[in-house]
Amino acid sequence: MSRETLGTALDARRISGIVAEVLEKLDRGSASAGGSAPLGIHPDLDTAVRAARDSFKAFDEVPLSTRQAVIDSIRSTLATQYRTLSELAVEETGLGRVDDKILKNRLVTEKTPGTEDLAPITWTGDHGLTLAERAPYGVIAVITPVTNPSETVINNGISMIAGGNTVVLCPHPNARRVSNLTVDLMNRAARKAGAPLPLIHSVDEPTLEVAQALLRYKGIRLNVVTGGPAVVREALAASKKAITAGPGNPPAVVDETADLEKAGRDLVMGGSLDNNIICTDEKEIVVVSVIADRLKEAMARAGAVILAPHQIETLRRVVFEKEQGPRKYAIIQRRFVGKNIDVILREAGIPCDPTKRMAVCEVDADHPFLWTEMMMPIMPLTRVRTADDAIDFAIEVEQGNRHTASMHSRNIEKLSRMARECDCSIFVKNGPNAAGLGFGGEGPTSFTIASPSGEGMTTARSFTRFRRCSLIDSFRIV
Repeated sequence: MSRETLGTALDARRISGIVAEVLEKLDRGSASAGGSAPLGIHPDLDTAVRAARDSFKAFDEVPLSTRQAVIDSIRSTLATQYRTLSELAVEETGLGRVDDKILKNRLVTEKTPGTEDLAPITWTGDHGLTLAERAPYGVIAVITPVTNPSETVINNGISMIAGGNTVVLCPHPNARRVSNLTVDLMNRAARKAGAPLPLIHSVDEPTLEVAQALLRYKGIRLNVVTGGPAVVREALAASKKAITAGPGNPPAVVDETADLEKAGRDLVMGGSLDNNIICTDEKEIVVVSVIADRLKEAMARAGAVILAPHQIETLRRVVFEKEQGPRKYAIIQRRFVGKNIDVILREAGIPCDPTKRMAVCEVDADHPFLWTEMMMPIMPLTRVRTADDAIDFAIEVEQGNRHTASMHSRNIEKLSRMARECDCSIFVKNGPNAAGLGFGGEGPTSFTIASPSGEGMTTARSFTRFRRCSLIDSFRIV
């Protein structure tokens, strides 16, 4: 071989190596920073639905072990992306805290159940054997919120894939980039583990009109919605099965038997988590009067700032756009949703150390702070005479959402009474509400708490339907 020919061959090899390296970087880049050609992101809804239907047909042929391998791969991939997703979410939406979002992304990645949630049921007897197994719906239509964008995509995605489904997603328009990056990451991880095609599909430009069309799309049998009252109503009006996770106004009761230091820490931790934008976060405190001052002192030691009455009324004028009367839901200034408390208080002319996590505002029972899900680290606190009065008022201020409630007490009778009578999907005893999501508590997690439609904490089994097969007069072995 001549020197010229050898040089040409080496150049060709070098060029091939460079091309391979560039392609690998592009693939990594699109999977980690929203680069070119993301997997599963489509220019319009019709294209997304067609792709989801094609991927379901292929995915329906793979064994259960492949489903679990896909989920394992998704978990491994996402474990390297918590900070990326969290920083992008805060940058894009302007809501919450990066460090808290990292905790939430880790929670849903690690504690969303996979195929182990799909245990079959069998019956045997004199007349043979019957088997009931959980089958997929097929393509599921999903609407996700601005408050927990990547967390909901991860949680819903793992659960629905475990159930054998594929997904068409319409993310909140204000969380498009982080939601679609999450979709891309999950699809790339699934492909590595043997998924024949992308399993989660989204639109490049989500809008209200796209969401409405998706919920009514012909041939999609199940809608899953996580969001506010308007989108829940839209899903329930679509004349098909809907699993809907709507708003909450979770009360926390503290009675005279509680461990006040622990209660104070738990209330500050839970009520300030991601600046109170999680639907399960404590939204108001109802405390027995004799220990109210001690509880406030404990909360101050745990990182809260306690506001004076005149400061509370100044803050009220700043954070509300319009009030609608005593014990009525007020219209909030949305620019303060999910902001750090020092940022909000600065707007009200109230000095605040940036290390503080929340502001505690003692108010009367009619105050709109109590009756409005503000989704800000502003914690209204009201006094009542007895533990029974506290339970009664907490149930009233929860306003029938049947979402989440909590109580700090050593009185088993009172704890049992509130647990029974609040009738919520999640009830937490002596801990932060986040523990009810599996964050410091036992059990799986979910970021779709389906109180309006009744499923409660959704997992893989929520997104399946039972199919039953009976073998008559045979195959009983005893």
